[in-house]
Amino acid sequence: MIALKASHSLPLLLQAAGLARSTFFYRQAALKTPDRHAELRTQIHEVFAQVKSRYGHRRVHAVLARRGWQIARKTVLKLMREEKLVCKVRTRRRFSTYKGQVGKIADNLLKRKFDAEAPNTKWVTDVTEFKIAERKVYLSPVLDLFDRSIVSYSVSESPNTAFTNQSLIEAISTLAPGEAPLMHSDQGFQYQHVSWQRLLTKAGMAQSMSRKGNCLDNSVMENFFGHLKEEMFHRQEFTDIEVFTTELRDYIRWYNAERISLTLECLSPMEYRAQALAA
Repeated sequence: MIALKASHSLPLLLQAAGLARSTFFYRQAALKTPDRHAELRTQIHEVFAQVKSRYGHRRVHAVLARRGWQIARKTVLKLMREEKLVCKVRTRRRFSTYKGQVGKIADNLLKRKFDAEAPNTKWVTDVTEFKIAERKVYLSPVLDLFDRSIVSYSVSESPNTAFTNQSLIEAISTLAPGEAPLMHSDQGFQYQHVSWQRLLTKAGMAQSMSRKGNCLDNSVMENFFGHLKEEMFHRQEFTDIEVFTTELRDYIRWYNAERISLTLECLSPMEYRAQALAA
């Protein structure tokens, strides 16, 4: 409208736009006013780029607070909307390894008590599937409920028992003498298998399983899968399994060491653990 004002009558332009005269002059003046949030906008763009567009306004605000910015969260939300910096909303698509009862079903000892008072007291696990070109790749992580960190993981093109056993073996190898966390999973055939249960028995670990068809009994693990797929897998097209496994390794390292968690006082899992152990 400002450009048209040179060749058209302002009252006619205001009438056509349905705009009050006072509103026009207010907005015209605002365009000439220096942006008091210019530096903050730059910082927001920098944070958003550093985390590869994975953070919404809450986590961006937490990073800015670490950098010394004293700014309201709603201001960060407003500026991110103005700059069109949008973090994608996760979609749920669950993979299941349940094949009926093929072995021993354990009781649900966890009972959705997802908080843990110390590291290596409660672990959860599950299997998820990725499609890479025309092939399928499976991930089996072990997650510590104390700080939501990934203790170990294994990757395979077949969701067999050797694949899931490997992640458990690697997780057990990190334990100190006397540590024997509760291990919770769904009722997937791998966890009903005698080989899995022998590994737990040898390590002195109790086994817990979700109730049949109830994914909320293992929701923390499901939540991790959701973040992983939205923040890493769905952001690029993978055609090579080696490239995928490299990106997966980098993501899990970033998730453990750097990714801010709102449930962990805006700390990463490793920062939260270090702070707790130092207290």
